[in-house]
Amino acid sequence: MVNRQAELAQPPGAIARWLSSFGRTARITSEHAGAIGSLTWQVGRAILRGKVQYRETLNQCYIMGVQSLPIVFVTASLAGIVTSQQGGYQIVSSSPRYLLGTLVVQSVVLELGPLLTAIVLVGRIGARITAELGTMVVSEQIDAFKSLGRDPVAILGAPRVIAGLVTMPLLVGFADVIGVAAGMLAANLSADLGPETFLYGARLFWHSWDLFYGFCKAIVFGFVIPIISVHMGLRTSGGAEGVGIKTTQAVMFMILTILILDAMFPPLMLQ
Repeated sequence: MVNRQAELAQPPGAIARWLSSFGRTARITSEHAGAIGSLTWQVGRAILRGKVQYRETLNQCYIMGVQSLPIVFVTASLAGIVTSQQGGYQIVSSSPRYLLGTLVVQSVVLELGPLLTAIVLVGRIGARITAELGTMVVSEQIDAFKSLGRDPVAILGAPRVIAGLVTMPLLVGFADVIGVAAGMLAANLSADLGPETFLYGARLFWHSWDLFYGFCKAIVFGFVIPIISVHMGLRTSGGAEGVGIKTTQAVMFMILTILILDAMFPPLMLQ
């Protein structure tokens, strides 16, 4: 009788496994959040104390900014073209034609420009930073920095964070211009909408807040991508296989974080 009551008191296996998985996920998430918060504090302290190398920061700005321009241009162009073509299919037959200009500009500036640029940089910059720092960890170069009394966060982490904050808004600005121009060209070719009508629709519903909103996204994404990359890179272990695993986890972590933050912006800034 006692054994029967003990069996009934135990939760089913599926529920126990779910609770265990939930607890493990919550613990890992809390650990990462705490570590990222500590890393952010260390980066800020290194910047305020002037321990960041100026040359390395410029080098990272060149890698993140100038070298990323071609893929950003291609992505923004395709985003503008696809938005214009789909908008022309949905709007032109039942609404005023100038609304196509409104749709393209609002879509690119508010959403597609910042979001697609961030996702492109996750694949190009985020994965690179994680792999670079992860390789330095497993090859004990980070330990060499520490043994010499040098702070690896100030030498390696802070320049990449500064570069992300500087270059991301600039890349988003270029993406907005290229995306709108490509959308206007596509509207002219596919919907026979002239530039004057397109720009009239763009100006009719334009708000300066929209541009500020898009650049706020760019600044947040420009901080999130390098800080998560540095965090994941410095936590690498297990040799070459560990570098690959950590890089994959970092990319997934960054994309998920960006999408969550992107979903948080409208209720916070567009109400």
